[in-house]
Amino acid sequence: MLKMNEILDEKDRRLRQVSKEVIFPLTKEDQERINKMIEYLTASQIEEEAEKYDLRPGMGMAAIQLGVAKRYFVVVHEVEDGVFDNYVLINPKIISNSEEKIYVELGEGCLSVNREVEGIVPRYARVTVEGYNELGQKIRVRAREELAIAFQHEIDHLDGILFTDYIDPKNPFKDQELYRAI
Repeated sequence: MLKMNEILDEKDRRLRQVSKEVIFPLTKEDQERINKMIEYLTASQIEEEAEKYDLRPGMGMAAIQLGVAKRYFVVVHEVEDGVFDNYVLINPKIISNSEEKIYVELGEGCLSVNREVEGIVPRYARVTVEGYNELGQKIRVRAREELAIAFQHEIDHLDGILFTDYIDPKNPFKDQELYRAI
């Protein structure tokens, strides 16, 4: 099981790197890392597991958060109580998005940002993402609401961007009325 101290903190300059495209087939290390990311994210969303292993809850993780500058991420989305959909996207690209923008009303979070951050992070309400699965097969995922936010957040990581970059420090709730809260 990954430990919290294996996840890079926002002060680590490696998080600002632009990750490199993945060449297939995946290495054994990349496959093992993906499995560990899924294991962590799943356990972190189950209260008893999170407490037992001292895990901060998270829905997504990009390879760069573990110090690996490769273009892939994992999202573990709880679709109903204790039931999860796992998404592994390699070399992902947003190919379409809605005009409507939304934000997380309680504030966006990140496993690499170990503090409370207030403010609006505008995100597209719906996105279509293309990429590859672990076998190198092209996949396309249409996501909406919180899943769309997670995909955009993780793709930002691959480009060296943190969610805090979107928040105006002088006016954290700037233009809030332009977006829908979820």
